[in-house]
Formats: sequence, structure tokens, C-alpha cells
Amino acid sequence: MRFEAITWERLTAALADHLGGAEADGQPSSPWLKVAVDGASAARTGEVAERLAEALRLRGRTVLVVGTEGFLRPASLRYEFGKEDAGSYYDGWFDIGALWREVFGPLEPGGSGRVLPDLWDPSTDRATRSPYVQLPPGGVLLLHGPMLLRHWFPFDLTVHVRLSAGALERRTEAGAKWTLPALARYEREAEPGEAADVLVRADDPRHPAWTGLQGHHS
Repeated sequence: MRFEAITWERLTAALADHLGGAEADGQPSSPWLKVAVDGASAARTGEVAERLAEALRLRGRTVLVVGTEGFLRPASLRYEFGKEDAGSYYDGWFDIGALWREVFGPLEPGGSGRVLPDLWDPSTDRATRSPYVQLPPGGVLLLHGPMLLRHWFPFDLTVHVRLSAGALERRTEAGAKWTLPALARYEREAEPGEAADVLVRADDPRHPAWTGLQGHHS
């Protein structure tokens, strides 16, 4: 797999241009575009998603950025097997059912477009009670977070921000290093580097590299 050096600005501009013309090949089945920015917390996928959102807004698109950290399950469920259980992190931390129900369901063909931006606040361990956001037809959902490409979510474009094992070890906070076995399992089982439309290498966050838009050449 060949990587080409790129700046974050050029990368997000290329993705925004591609998404801006995503309807050109015919009427999509859903009037909303759904994009994944997948990667470990240390890969700063939220920053990548916000950059892409800004580039899309400059092109006249309405964008909603949603982070999976807003869809954590309650602490009693997350910590059922202890606070640092990698198996729980892999299978039980994120409320996948709520993401289907509150984020993807409303964006199905014929859906309402009313998306819940977050559900649970892990700092208070209470529901956020955030209001629904109306995403108009032609709007773009950007979902960011770890291990997104193993749930069959109906994304129109998937971006995986990869860190090598060494970079992941270095850049993961000391208190979160217990999640590394789960992230390694995700690499093995889901092969996100192969599954994603766009693979970005970000071992040095100042100097990303990418493989281009795989299977999405215009």
C-alpha cells in the first residue's frame, strides 16, 4: 500500500470536494451523506472530523459532527468487569443500539433527519438531554470515534486514521493504555486499513500521509 505525504488542509479539501460531488452519479437512496472518521482516541479523530466539517461548510453543506464518546453506556454497564477490561471496551462500552436508533435510523431513506447529537455524559453518568438536531436533505453526518468499521453502519465514505503500534503506545495517555489490546484486536479482526475508503497514516500528527480515495477515483 503506497502512502503519499499530504497536509491536513489538502486532505480535508480533497475529501470535501469528493463529498460535494457525491450525488453527481445519480440520486442517492438517502438524501443525507454519512461519513466515518475512524481511529483510536490518540489519533484525534474529532479534530479530523471538525476540519472536514469546516471544509464542507465552506462548500455550502450543512454538517453535524457526532462523537461516539457521547454514546457511551452507563458506568454500571461499562465497568461490570472492572474499569480497565479490554474485552468490555471492545464489546460493551459504546451504545451501538442507540447509535442505530438515534443517529442512523433518522437518516435512512424516508427518515425524519432528526438526529440526537449525544445521549450520555460520562463525567456525570447521566443522560445529556441534548435537543435533537434537524439535518436537512443534502446534509452530512460525520461520526468519529474508535472501532467504527465493525458494526455495518451504512457509511457513504469511511476514513481510517491509523497509528502504528509504536505510535499508538506513545500517544495513548497512561490511564488509557489498558485499551490497547482492544484496539489491536480491532486491527486484526476488522482490518480497518483494508476496509476503509481512505487510509490516513498519522504517526507524526504534523506530517500525515494517505493512500488517496481508494475505489473512489473520479
